[in-house]
Amino acid sequence: MLSLFEKVLFFLLALASLYLGGQGFYRVYRAIRRGKPENRLDRLPVRVGRALWLVLTQKTVFKRRPWVSFLHALVFYGFVYYLLVNLVDLLEGYFPLHTQGGLWDPFNLLADLLTFGILVGILGLMARRYLIAPKDFTWNPKVPLHERVRKGIPRDSAIVGGFITFHVGSRLLSKASALAQEGPDPFQPVASAVSVWLSGLPPETLVRLEHLFWWGALGSILLFIPYFPRSKHIHLFLAPINLALYKEKPGALLPIRFEEVEEEAERFGAERLEDLSFKRLLDAYSCIMCNRCQEACPAYVTGKALSPAAILISERYELNGILPGFAQGQPSPRPLMDFALNEEALWACTTCMACVEVCPVGNEPMLHILDVRRARVLMEGEFPQELNNAFRGMERSGNPWGIGQAKRLDWAEGLEVPTVAEKPHPEVLYWVGCAPSYDSRAQRIARAMAELLNRAGVDWAVLGTKEKCTGDAARRAGNEYLFFQLATENVETLNAVAPKRIVTTCPHCFHTLGNEYKDFGGAYRVVHHTEFLAELIRSGRLKLRPEAKAVVFHDPCYLGRHNGVYEAPREVLRAGFQLTEPPRAREKSFCCGAGGAQFWKEEEPGAMRVSENRYKELRATGAEVIATGCPFCMAMMNVEVVQDEKPPEVKDVAELVLEALEA
Repeated sequence: MLSLFEKVLFFLLALASLYLGGQGFYRVYRAIRRGKPENRLDRLPVRVGRALWLVLTQKTVFKRRPWVSFLHALVFYGFVYYLLVNLVDLLEGYFPLHTQGGLWDPFNLLADLLTFGILVGILGLMARRYLIAPKDFTWNPKVPLHERVRKGIPRDSAIVGGFITFHVGSRLLSKASALAQEGPDPFQPVASAVSVWLSGLPPETLVRLEHLFWWGALGSILLFIPYFPRSKHIHLFLAPINLALYKEKPGALLPIRFEEVEEEAERFGAERLEDLSFKRLLDAYSCIMCNRCQEACPAYVTGKALSPAAILISERYELNGILPGFAQGQPSPRPLMDFALNEEALWACTTCMACVEVCPVGNEPMLHILDVRRARVLMEGEFPQELNNAFRGMERSGNPWGIGQAKRLDWAEGLEVPTVAEKPHPEVLYWVGCAPSYDSRAQRIARAMAELLNRAGVDWAVLGTKEKCTGDAARRAGNEYLFFQLATENVETLNAVAPKRIVTTCPHCFHTLGNEYKDFGGAYRVVHHTEFLAELIRSGRLKLRPEAKAVVFHDPCYLGRHNGVYEAPREVLRAGFQLTEPPRAREKSFCCGAGGAQFWKEEEPGAMRVSENRYKELRATGAEVIATGCPFCMAMMNVEVVQDEKPPEVKDVAELVLEALEA
């Protein structure tokens, strides 16, 4: 089809395009390699298989926004097939191929239908962005953003959308021009329909149009390739890699090995781009700027300055601006706090992991925030002053309340509560946690749990005054050194006891003991108390009488999203109560606002408190009781209860089980 001149010209343009594009991709690769190492390559066949499954099924995309996801799927599946379509079109331009009849018929039919699907999908997505313009594409004015983001994203989206429309549209018109000469093809119904509109043109005009649109389809690729590495479209290649590098427990933080750091090179956390791990830099380039993480973020939803999307997008724009030098090893010119975050955004994060769970490409914005918190606390000594008391309490008294260690067992007064000193090798070690040990309301959870364990005939004990805070709040607040001290002491204590199984009523303790103490030599079998209660009810060791009371369960972030425990608390409640669900439940549950050390500081200013947002939703279900599985969730709901004229009760699952227990 092409003349000799056209063939030579296309070949030369392709070489230039691939050189420029390859140079851009190589710079991105070098920039990502600047990140600190992180072990994400274990079980590689499993990782690759999982990533392929998620990409091909679009499973992560369809988690939210079904209609938008459908439009995206039309574009995605069409473009996957277009890898073959473009190759065939290229060969057709260089060689005399007859691409009709036989096996070409199903090829042409699928290409034709997917061409139509891509155009519907991309035009629908562009109409949504530029005509409907939903709030998904806007930011709270308080959100810190890189100076090039607000104008850059609409421009980048227009270039990408325009390229896809022009490329696919040109291919359709090229085929339609050919069919206008040859006659309609039943295996190319869309192109045949368009060819009717062209059939009245002179034959020589149709030949020119076929050539022109062939160049439009294939030539537009050559024009786009050099821009590809700078565009959001790069997620086509990097998102599958990012999904393959997924961490099984993203919320289980990696430790800082203080003993391995040389004093002269002592740097902790992330102050600049090069301080981030390679996975964090890959996150920035994998981001598709859909703002789903922002939509799920409790801080952003309640009017705070934090947007998880803005952090990654700002990092991406900064990287693009400094890419040649940064890829060659030059230091980044300014700290992350100058363009990606500010103090208000940094400390508004509740570490609920909603941003990680909802991301369709496997990004982990929460970990970017925690890396910066580590740098602020460990390198600068900068953190909200309200955290001083909690840090001091954990350091001196082994708990953030700062109450003496000798009082840790006061909650058990009048109950039969054995300690490991009296029973050195129990079947179950009940890890009470700080809140049920020292907070007067949360103590009722520990007392209920003790009674249930005794009633079920469980062989159990507590550490008593040997138990200290797990250090969760210190770690999420960036004080890794304090966490290191507490974890080391607790692991030494637990290893001396060698518990067969640990049961805890606090999801934060559950997460830390089960997922993070492994890095400090403590591998334990840890279960949440709702899981253990479900087991006792299932085995008949606890029997509940049916209650007419309507109960709504609030999923704690550190039990649900962080650890995937959703069914156990519901199984327990269904055994004795009328269970109802709020609109946002399970992995979509909304945070109570206490995590990430928020419980120990004033909440950043916003339209409302995070706890208020969640409480209103739970109350609106009409349930008589809000059931919790976390002492901190209970405390946050009780903050709202005291301001309500006719509030529902707020009780832990253990308290409800004790109430409904058969005599």
